[in-house]
Amino acid sequence: MGMLNLMRLMSVKRRRRRQVQVPHDGLIALRAKRKGSPCQQDGDSQGAADIEIPDLPEDIWRLIHSLMPMRAAARAACVSRSFLSSWRCHPNLNFSSEAFGLNRNACGKEELAGLFYSKVNHILKRHSGIGVKKLTIKVYSDCSGKGSSYLNNWLQIAVKPGIEELIISLTQFQAKYNFPCFLLSNGSGDSIQYLHLSNCSFHPTVTLGGLRSLTRLYLCCVRITENELGCLLSHSLALEQLEIRYCDRIVCLKVPCLLQRLISLKVFGCDDLKLIENEAPNVSIFAFQGDKTQLKLGETLQIKSLCMVRSGYVYHARAELPSIMPNLESLAIKSRKETAFASKLCSKFLCLKHLSIALIGYFPAYDYLSLASYIHAAPSLETCYLNVMQRYVQNVSIFAHPADLRSIREEQHHSLKSVRVTSFISVKSLVELTCHILESTTSLECLTLDASQTGFRCDTPGSKIGKCPPLERDIIMEGHRGVLAIRRCIQPRVPSTVKLNVLEPCSCHSTEL
Repeated sequence: MGMLNLMRLMSVKRRRRRQVQVPHDGLIALRAKRKGSPCQQDGDSQGAADIEIPDLPEDIWRLIHSLMPMRAAARAACVSRSFLSSWRCHPNLNFSSEAFGLNRNACGKEELAGLFYSKVNHILKRHSGIGVKKLTIKVYSDCSGKGSSYLNNWLQIAVKPGIEELIISLTQFQAKYNFPCFLLSNGSGDSIQYLHLSNCSFHPTVTLGGLRSLTRLYLCCVRITENELGCLLSHSLALEQLEIRYCDRIVCLKVPCLLQRLISLKVFGCDDLKLIENEAPNVSIFAFQGDKTQLKLGETLQIKSLCMVRSGYVYHARAELPSIMPNLESLAIKSRKETAFASKLCSKFLCLKHLSIALIGYFPAYDYLSLASYIHAAPSLETCYLNVMQRYVQNVSIFAHPADLRSIREEQHHSLKSVRVTSFISVKSLVELTCHILESTTSLECLTLDASQTGFRCDTPGSKIGKCPPLERDIIMEGHRGVLAIRRCIQPRVPSTVKLNVLEPCSCHSTEL
C-alpha cells in the first residue's frame, strides 16, 4: 500500500512537471546540487529509471525514503534516481528471512543460509555504510565458521559512529558466535541507545569504555559472566531498561546505585542465578522468573509494576506485598505450586488497578474462592485476569455438590470493571468465586469465561493457527463441563448491566469426543 501511494505521488509530480516549464539551466543546477550530496559520492545510478522530482528539497525526499520499510525503500530506489542515491545511506537496515520474503519451510537450512548471505552481501555492497541508525540482523542458520566471518564483515560495514539501535538475533546457535566488542569502541558505541543480543557470546571489558547513550539493554541466551556484565553496567549510566533472559553463566546479579535512571529490571530463566541485589534507587518495574533465587530489591516503595513467575507466590504476595510495595498499580503472578490459600487479611493494595493470577500446573483441592481476598484488598482494582489451567483436576466439582454455594461477607466493590477467567473448569470453588464477584461488584461491565482450555482457538475468524494442539479426552470433557457449569450456575446470576462472554472449546476439539 505504501509503495502504491508512492507511485501515485510520483505520477502527480510528473504531471506537474509537464505543466510547469522548468528552465533547462535550473534543472541542471538542481542536478549538480544533488551530485554534491554525501549519499551520491560513492555510487552510480545505473538500473534506476530517470524520474526527477524537483518540487521538494532532497532532504524531504530522503526523510520520506528513510521512513519506508526496507523492501519498499529498495523498490523505490529501482524506479527513482533520487531514491537510489538515498538508498546508499538508508538508515534502517533489517536483515531477516521475513524482511527478504524467504520461506524457511520451503528450502533446506543450507540453501536458506546461502540465499540469506547473498542478499545481505548484495545490499551492503551498494550501501555506503554511512548514516545507519538501526541495524537488525536475524540469522536462522549456523553462525560459526563461514557464517561468523560474514556476520563480522556486515557489522564492520554498518556499525559506525551515529548508530542508535543494534539488534543481533542468532537463533539456535548455542552462543557459538563471539560478538566483536571492539566494534563498540573508538566512538562507535557512544551513540547506541538500544543493544539487543541473542544467542551469542559477549565479553565486554574495561577497554570497551562506556556506552554513554545506552538506555535499553536486552540479553537473551548470551554467554556473559557476572563480572563482565557488572563492568558493562557500571559504565552505562544512562541505562533505563535492563532485561536478561536465560543467561546461565550469571550467578550473582548486582545492579549498582550508579544507575540512577534505571526504571525497569526484568530477569527470566537464569537457572544458576542465586542472588539479585538491586541498589538502583528508581526501579519502578520489576519482573522475575525463578524459585530459588534470593531477591534483595533495595528500596521498594517506588515499585508500581510487579511480575513474578514463582511457585508459592500467590500466598506470599497477599501476605507481604501490601506493606513493602504499597504503591503497586499492576501485579501479575504465575505459580505452578501453592501449598497454602490466599489469606484474608486487613492489609490493602490501595493503588492496585490491574491484577493477573495464573495457577498453571497441579493444584489439588485449591480453594479459588480465597482469591477474593485480593479483590477486596484492592479498592481501586479495575481489571482482573485469572488463568486456572489444570491438566489433572481433582477438586470438588459443582455437579458433585451443586447446593450450598459458599459466600463471603465483604463490602461492595465499586471500581472493578472487567474480569476474565481462562481455562474455566467446573470446580465448585471457582464457580463460587465467579458468583461472588457478580454479587459483590457494582461496577462490573464485562465478564469473560473462557472454557477452551488452550487460550486460543483455530476456528476464530482470521486466525492464523492451522489447528489447535491435541488435548487429552479428559481435558476436553472438562472444558465442556465448565461450559455447562456456566450455563446452569453462573449465567442466571448475571445482572443485565454486565456483558457475559462465554468461550466454548474449539470446534476441532469437539470432534474428538
